[in-house]
Amino acid sequence: MSGYALLSIAILAEVFGSSMLKRTEGFKKIVPTIGVIVGYVVAFYTLSLSLQTLPLGLAYAIWAGVGTALTALVGVVFYKEEMNLKKSVGILLIIGGVALLNSGL
Repeated sequence: MSGYALLSIAILAEVFGSSMLKRTEGFKKIVPTIGVIVGYVVAFYTLSLSLQTLPLGLAYAIWAGVGTALTALVGVVFYKEEMNLKKSVGILLIIGGVALLNSGL
């Protein structure tokens, strides 16, 4: 499996784990807590595998940036959090930064 495919799995797993944090109610609910643990274990494992072929700085920037943007979108869609101009611009800046890093500039 390619480094980018593994990185994509890592991102999705991290977004899932982070999204489940809200449902744990301070780790008082067991099923969402298990979701957090599984999400983060899968995320870090597949991130570590992706680093066998991808540069650390690039992989981590993509993982953190895309994960942050997707988690913000999950908050809007699933938790009915507000999407405002600042949040929209922030997400666009994250995506722009990741694109810039990928271009090698």
